[in-house]
Amino acid sequence: MTVTTRAVWTAVLSAVVAAAAAFGPSVGASIGPGEVLPLAVVAAALAILLAIGWAPLLRLPAQGGTTVVVALAGLGAVAVAWGTEGEPVLRNVPLVLAMALVLAFVAEMLRRGGRPRLVESVSGTVTGAVVAVCASGWVAAGRSEAGASLVVASAIGLAVASAVSATPVARGWAGSLVGVALGGVAAGGAAAVLPSIDPISGLVAGLVSGLVVAVLRLLFERQPALTSRRAVLAAVTTPVAVAGVLVFVVGRLVVA
Repeated sequence: MTVTTRAVWTAVLSAVVAAAAAFGPSVGASIGPGEVLPLAVVAAALAILLAIGWAPLLRLPAQGGTTVVVALAGLGAVAVAWGTEGEPVLRNVPLVLAMALVLAFVAEMLRRGGRPRLVESVSGTVTGAVVAVCASGWVAAGRSEAGASLVVASAIGLAVASAVSATPVARGWAGSLVGVALGGVAAGGAAAVLPSIDPISGLVAGLVSGLVVAVLRLLFERQPALTSRRAVLAAVTTPVAVAGVLVFVVGRLVVA
């Protein structure tokens, strides 16, 4: 699958995140664990898709162990973000990440055949766990002060930036900045019609989401045509997962 096609699928996943947030009964308000279920389900699906394709994407030697560790880390973080009462919602996520680190070493200890490429395998597994944990940021953002409005605006900006990156104009750093700018404008425009979030905050969230798309697009350009379907899953999911925790940070620092 080419870089362009992967960008389109990333835009589709971003739109799914926005739709899941919009299903909440109180767009524009902070939502509790029981009301954020659609968004939590989508975040969990992102973690699973990432786990399925992460090891093939990095060509890691122990793909089975990596898949299990990344999936458990992502699902555990989403569950914690969904079920934690009170603030901060992500206060127990570092514990999930610490346990994932332990599991990464346990998975290596269970390997057979001399454990070739040991350092590469451990570092790749831990990195995948971190990326999967980032998906829980979407759930935490939905439960922040701006609630689902922040998620919808940010996901729209992410979708627009991804769609722009699929066009011929988005080539190199200069072209990538066009996608970042348009993603910010789209998120700011969405924030203007959504409650509990101002256009400036939406603009900042969109710019951050677009920057994630731009950086990862330039990174994955070195793999212009992924032949493994599992690797494609990770490539298209990574920008959406990483953006989750960054959107949550924007919500904490920018949204009043």
